[in-house]
Amino acid sequence: MANLVIDIGNTVLKAAWTDGITLGKTYRYQGEMMTDFIISLTAKERPEVIIMASSVKIHDRDIARIEKECGRLIFSDADAIYEKEGLPRYLSPDRMASVVAARHLFNGKGCTVFDFGTTITIDFIDADGKYCGGNISPGCRTRFKSLNRYSRNLPLLDTPETFENKGNSTVSAMESGVISGIIFEVEGYFAENPENIAVFTGGDAIYFAKRIKKPIFVVCNLVLMGLAILADEYVKE
Repeated sequence: MANLVIDIGNTVLKAAWTDGITLGKTYRYQGEMMTDFIISLTAKERPEVIIMASSVKIHDRDIARIEKECGRLIFSDADAIYEKEGLPRYLSPDRMASVVAARHLFNGKGCTVFDFGTTITIDFIDADGKYCGGNISPGCRTRFKSLNRYSRNLPLLDTPETFENKGNSTVSAMESGVISGIIFEVEGYFAENPENIAVFTGGDAIYFAKRIKKPIFVVCNLVLMGLAILADEYVKE
Protein backbone atom coordinates (compact mmCIF):
# COMPACT_ATOMS: atom_id res chain seq x y z
CA MET A 1 0.00 0.00 0.00
CA ALA A 2 1.35 3.43 -0.97
CA ASN A 3 1.76 6.49 1.23
CA LEU A 4 0.67 10.05 0.47
CA VAL A 5 2.97 12.94 1.42
CA ILE A 6 1.73 16.54 1.55
CA ASP A 7 3.58 19.84 1.91
CA ILE A 8 1.32 22.85 2.57
CA GLY A 9 3.29 26.06 2.14
CA ASN A 10 2.31 29.70 2.39
CA THR A 11 0.94 29.78 -1.16
CA VAL A 12 0.95 26.27 -2.66
CA LEU A 13 0.04 22.73 -1.61
CA LYS A 14 2.28 20.03 -3.06
CA ALA A 15 1.58 16.33 -2.73
CA ALA A 16 2.94 13.04 -4.03
CA TRP A 17 2.24 9.34 -3.83
CA THR A 18 5.23 7.32 -2.69
CA ASP A 19 6.48 3.77 -3.05
CA GLY A 20 8.76 3.44 -0.06
CA ILE A 21 10.98 6.51 -0.27
CA THR A 22 10.48 6.90 -4.03
CA LEU A 23 8.21 9.74 -5.13
CA GLY A 24 5.56 8.99 -7.72
CA LYS A 25 3.25 11.44 -9.43
CA THR A 26 3.27 14.88 -7.83
CA TYR A 27 0.43 17.39 -7.60
CA ARG A 28 0.18 21.14 -7.01
CA TYR A 29 -2.85 23.04 -5.76
CA GLN A 30 -3.49 26.73 -5.10
CA GLY A 31 -6.86 27.51 -3.60
CA GLU A 32 -8.98 27.50 -0.49
CA MET A 33 -10.41 23.97 -0.79
CA MET A 34 -7.28 22.15 0.34
CA THR A 35 -9.06 19.43 2.26
CA ASP A 36 -11.34 18.62 -0.67
CA PHE A 37 -8.29 18.44 -2.93
CA ILE A 38 -6.49 16.06 -0.54
CA ILE A 39 -9.53 13.81 -0.31
CA SER A 40 -9.82 13.78 -4.10
CA LEU A 41 -6.34 12.25 -4.26
CA THR A 42 -7.47 9.29 -2.15
CA ALA A 43 -10.60 8.56 -4.19
CA LYS A 44 -9.06 5.62 -6.06
CA GLU A 45 -6.57 4.37 -3.46
CA ARG A 46 -6.47 4.46 0.32
CA PRO A 47 -2.96 5.34 1.55
CA GLU A 48 -1.46 3.45 4.47
CA VAL A 49 0.01 6.69 5.81
CA ILE A 50 -0.66 10.34 5.05
CA ILE A 51 2.09 12.57 6.40
CA MET A 52 1.72 16.35 6.26
CA ALA A 53 4.04 19.31 6.73
CA SER A 54 1.92 22.42 7.01
CA SER A 55 2.83 26.10 7.35
CA VAL A 56 -0.83 26.95 8.03
CA LYS A 57 -3.17 25.77 10.78
CA ILE A 58 -5.56 23.01 9.76
CA HIS A 59 -8.99 23.04 11.36
CA ASP A 60 -9.91 20.06 13.55
CA ARG A 61 -12.89 19.17 11.35
CA ASP A 62 -10.61 18.98 8.32
CA ILE A 63 -8.18 16.78 10.22
CA ALA A 64 -11.05 14.44 11.08
CA ARG A 65 -12.06 14.24 7.40
CA ILE A 66 -8.53 13.44 6.26
CA GLU A 67 -8.02 10.82 8.98
CA LYS A 68 -10.92 8.81 7.54
CA GLU A 69 -9.07 8.54 4.22
CA CYS A 70 -5.96 6.69 5.44
CA GLY A 71 -4.64 4.09 7.82
CA ARG A 72 -2.76 6.71 9.82
CA LEU A 73 -2.46 10.50 9.63
CA ILE A 74 0.84 11.94 10.82
CA PHE A 75 1.86 15.55 11.19
CA SER A 76 5.58 16.07 10.71
CA ASP A 77 5.72 18.59 13.55
CA ALA A 78 5.13 15.85 16.12
CA ASP A 79 7.64 16.06 18.96
CA ALA A 80 8.50 12.36 18.59
CA ILE A 81 9.69 12.89 15.01
CA TYR A 82 12.01 15.74 15.96
CA GLU A 83 13.41 13.72 18.85
CA LYS A 84 13.96 10.64 16.69
CA GLU A 85 15.69 12.64 13.96
CA GLY A 86 17.80 14.58 16.47
CA LEU A 87 16.61 17.95 15.17
CA PRO A 88 15.75 21.11 17.13
CA ARG A 89 12.07 21.77 17.73
CA TYR A 90 12.24 25.34 16.44
CA LEU A 91 12.67 24.12 12.86
CA SER A 92 9.49 24.47 10.82
CA PRO A 93 8.08 21.17 9.48
CA ASP A 94 9.22 21.86 5.91
CA ARG A 95 12.77 22.73 7.00
CA MET A 96 12.90 19.63 9.16
CA ALA A 97 11.81 17.44 6.21
CA SER A 98 14.38 19.11 3.93
CA VAL A 99 17.16 18.32 6.39
CA VAL A 100 16.02 14.68 6.61
CA ALA A 101 16.08 14.40 2.81
CA ALA A 102 19.46 16.11 2.40
CA ARG A 103 21.06 13.84 5.01
CA HIS A 104 19.74 10.83 3.09
CA LEU A 105 20.71 12.04 -0.40
CA PHE A 106 24.18 13.23 0.57
CA ASN A 107 25.05 10.80 3.34
CA GLY A 108 28.58 11.40 4.61
CA LYS A 109 28.80 14.87 3.05
CA GLY A 110 28.37 18.29 4.59
CA CYS A 111 25.49 20.24 3.03
CA THR A 112 24.18 23.79 2.91
CA VAL A 113 20.47 23.64 2.03
CA PHE A 114 18.85 26.75 0.52
CA ASP A 115 15.07 26.90 0.21
CA PHE A 116 13.98 29.79 -2.03
CA GLY A 117 10.36 30.64 -1.29
CA THR A 118 8.43 33.35 0.55
CA THR A 119 11.48 33.30 2.79
CA ILE A 120 14.97 32.05 2.04
CA THR A 121 16.03 29.49 4.60
CA ILE A 122 19.61 28.30 4.88
CA ASP A 123 20.36 25.15 6.87
CA PHE A 124 23.73 23.59 7.60
CA ILE A 125 24.46 19.87 7.99
CA ASP A 126 27.90 18.46 8.72
CA ALA A 127 29.44 15.30 7.23
CA ASP A 128 28.19 13.23 10.17
CA GLY A 129 24.60 14.31 9.53
CA LYS A 130 24.46 16.65 12.52
CA TYR A 131 22.29 19.73 12.12
CA CYS A 132 24.49 22.79 12.71
CA GLY A 133 21.91 25.60 12.66
CA GLY A 134 20.47 27.83 10.00
CA ASN A 135 19.23 31.26 9.01
CA ILE A 136 16.11 32.90 7.57
CA SER A 137 15.91 35.98 5.35
CA PRO A 138 13.24 37.50 3.06
CA GLY A 139 12.57 35.71 -0.22
CA CYS A 140 12.84 37.31 -3.64
CA ARG A 141 9.21 38.36 -4.07
CA THR A 142 9.00 39.35 -0.41
CA ARG A 143 11.86 41.80 -1.00
CA PHE A 144 10.13 43.36 -3.99
CA LYS A 145 6.89 43.68 -2.03
CA SER A 146 8.71 45.30 0.88
CA LEU A 147 10.31 47.93 -1.38
CA ASN A 148 6.89 48.81 -2.77
CA ARG A 149 5.13 48.83 0.60
CA TYR A 150 7.65 50.64 2.77
CA SER A 151 9.26 53.09 0.33
CA ARG A 152 7.54 56.03 -1.31
CA ASN A 153 6.94 55.94 -5.06
CA LEU A 154 8.67 52.61 -5.74
CA PRO A 155 6.66 50.29 -8.00
CA LEU A 156 5.76 46.67 -7.28
CA LEU A 157 7.96 44.48 -9.47
CA ASP A 158 8.03 40.80 -10.29
CA THR A 159 11.17 38.69 -10.59
CA PRO A 160 12.91 39.74 -13.83
CA GLU A 161 14.10 37.32 -16.48
CA THR A 162 17.25 39.41 -16.91
CA PHE A 163 18.78 42.25 -14.91
CA GLU A 164 21.63 44.74 -15.13
CA ASN A 165 24.59 44.41 -12.79
CA LYS A 166 24.25 48.12 -12.08
CA GLY A 167 20.87 49.78 -12.43
CA ASN A 168 20.43 52.74 -14.78
CA SER A 169 16.80 53.47 -13.82
CA THR A 170 14.59 53.08 -10.77
CA VAL A 171 13.23 49.76 -12.02
CA SER A 172 16.59 48.29 -13.05
CA ALA A 173 18.16 49.50 -9.80
CA MET A 174 15.46 47.68 -7.82
CA GLU A 175 15.84 44.52 -9.91
CA SER A 176 19.61 44.50 -9.60
CA GLY A 177 19.49 45.36 -5.90
CA VAL A 178 17.19 42.48 -5.03
CA ILE A 179 18.61 39.78 -7.32
CA SER A 180 22.27 40.72 -6.88
CA GLY A 181 21.71 41.04 -3.14
CA ILE A 182 20.41 37.47 -2.92
CA ILE A 183 23.25 36.17 -5.09
CA PHE A 184 25.86 37.93 -2.92
CA GLU A 185 24.15 36.54 0.17
CA VAL A 186 24.24 32.98 -1.17
CA GLU A 187 27.84 33.28 -2.34
CA GLY A 188 28.78 34.52 1.11
CA TYR A 189 27.51 31.26 2.59
CA PHE A 190 29.51 29.36 -0.04
CA ALA A 191 32.66 31.22 1.02
CA GLU A 192 32.08 30.42 4.70
CA ASN A 193 31.37 26.73 4.03
CA PRO A 194 33.42 25.84 0.92
CA GLU A 195 33.52 22.13 1.75
CA ASN A 196 29.72 21.79 1.82
CA ILE A 197 27.56 20.58 -1.05
CA ALA A 198 25.09 23.30 -2.10
CA VAL A 199 21.49 22.08 -2.31
CA PHE A 200 18.80 24.36 -3.74
CA THR A 201 15.06 23.79 -3.40
CA GLY A 202 11.89 25.89 -3.44
CA GLY A 203 10.05 27.86 -6.10
CA ASP A 204 13.00 30.08 -7.11
CA ALA A 205 15.69 27.38 -6.87
CA ILE A 206 16.23 26.97 -10.62
CA TYR A 207 16.15 30.74 -11.20
CA PHE A 208 19.09 31.33 -8.86
CA ALA A 209 20.94 28.13 -9.73
CA LYS A 210 21.21 29.42 -13.32
CA ARG A 211 22.75 32.67 -12.11
CA ILE A 212 25.35 31.38 -9.66
CA LYS A 213 28.71 30.09 -10.87
CA LYS A 214 29.11 27.07 -8.61
CA PRO A 215 28.13 23.40 -8.89
CA ILE A 216 24.69 23.11 -7.28
CA PHE A 217 22.27 20.27 -6.74
CA VAL A 218 18.71 21.43 -7.41
CA VAL A 219 16.15 19.15 -5.74
CA CYS A 220 12.73 20.66 -6.38
CA ASN A 221 10.79 18.21 -4.20
CA LEU A 222 13.21 18.02 -1.28
CA VAL A 223 10.47 18.50 1.35
CA LEU A 224 8.31 15.76 -0.19
CA MET A 225 11.33 13.44 -0.27
CA GLY A 226 11.94 14.05 3.42
CA LEU A 227 8.29 13.33 4.20
CA ALA A 228 8.51 10.12 2.15
CA ILE A 229 11.48 8.99 4.24
CA LEU A 230 9.62 9.75 7.48
CA ALA A 231 6.50 7.92 6.28
CA ASP A 232 8.55 4.89 5.24
CA GLU A 233 10.30 4.79 8.62
CA TYR A 234 6.90 4.79 10.33
CA VAL A 235 5.62 1.90 8.17
CA LYS A 236 8.75 -0.18 8.84
CA GLU A 237 8.42 0.38 12.58
